[in-house]
Amino acid sequence: MKRLSLIAIAILFCAGCGIIGNGEAASLGAEGRESAQPAAGGGKYVTVYTARHYAADTALFEAFTKKTGIRVVEVKGTAQELVDAMAREGEQSDADLFFTVDGGVLSEATRSGVLQPLRSDLVDANVPQALRDPEHYWVGVTTRARVIVYAKDRVKPEELSTYESLTDERWRGRVLVRSSSNLYNQSLLASFIALRGEEWAGRWAEGVAANLARPPEGGDREQAMAVAAGIGDAAIMNTYYVGQLSASDNPEEARATEGLGVFFPDQKAGGTHINISGIGLARHAKHAADALKLVEYMTSEEGQTQLSRESFEFPVNERAEVPELLKSWGSFKGQRIDFADLGSYNKQALDLFRRAGWS
Repeated sequence: MKRLSLIAIAILFCAGCGIIGNGEAASLGAEGRESAQPAAGGGKYVTVYTARHYAADTALFEAFTKKTGIRVVEVKGTAQELVDAMAREGEQSDADLFFTVDGGVLSEATRSGVLQPLRSDLVDANVPQALRDPEHYWVGVTTRARVIVYAKDRVKPEELSTYESLTDERWRGRVLVRSSSNLYNQSLLASFIALRGEEWAGRWAEGVAANLARPPEGGDREQAMAVAAGIGDAAIMNTYYVGQLSASDNPEEARATEGLGVFFPDQKAGGTHINISGIGLARHAKHAADALKLVEYMTSEEGQTQLSRESFEFPVNERAEVPELLKSWGSFKGQRIDFADLGSYNKQALDLFRRAGWS
């Protein structure tokens, strides 16, 4: 049977939480799209179109199912693929919720007309106003900080200060970072454009590109491992990857983090760059009430504590328990920025990366 290559579907059940039909895919719908409706089992369910492909999310959905009896269907793809699918499917869409990383992406989904306001006094109490869309089209579920991870045996914390300091000549051949095609780097540079202007952001990109220890390759995990291996001395990366490596079943990855330090840049300036993962209610949600229950659970103290414990992201609910590793890094000041700006300046960021020779 024909299947869409851009979307993989995993259907989760309640107690026991096995995968239906021994990996059976949903059937092709009448319009040539793949239906996300469960093939068996009956009962209540919520369909989440998600660009987050994390085991921690699946575990959270399973906990929700066990608590409420409402099953969760995950439809996975890239954010753009999922937004395009929701727009194309219109009223026939199976999507109840859209879950993704990056504030700019959430703002773009809002502008695309695939979301509707998500209103809940409980969600508003769970999530600070700064991490919610002013018009209620999306709400933050986790935050992540893009920091400097350094080799403890080769770099002293007092040598570190700002993102800009990584452009100094003394860092020549010592900096590691992933490709400019990565959304995390694009949003980081977009935040600099918003806060300091295009000229400053362009100089920063050029300075970092000139100081790279190697051409960008791999993801954030690979940057951390490269620091541990001595390929470079400092990497620009998201904090939660350090946490995930520390809890890895691979002994080499777990040991590597013992020699890594985490530094939050710009504490005396604009603050460390943070971004969010967020969720919105689909415009044509067929199970809106149950979808709202899921969001309320995801942002609750219980849900946030579990998600942070398993993903090593920062919880948005201030009452949630934070993993000891995250506590050990200390508190930090984050950027104050409108997350919509991350999408607004994305094209400019890509152009600056190109001009800087940051591949």
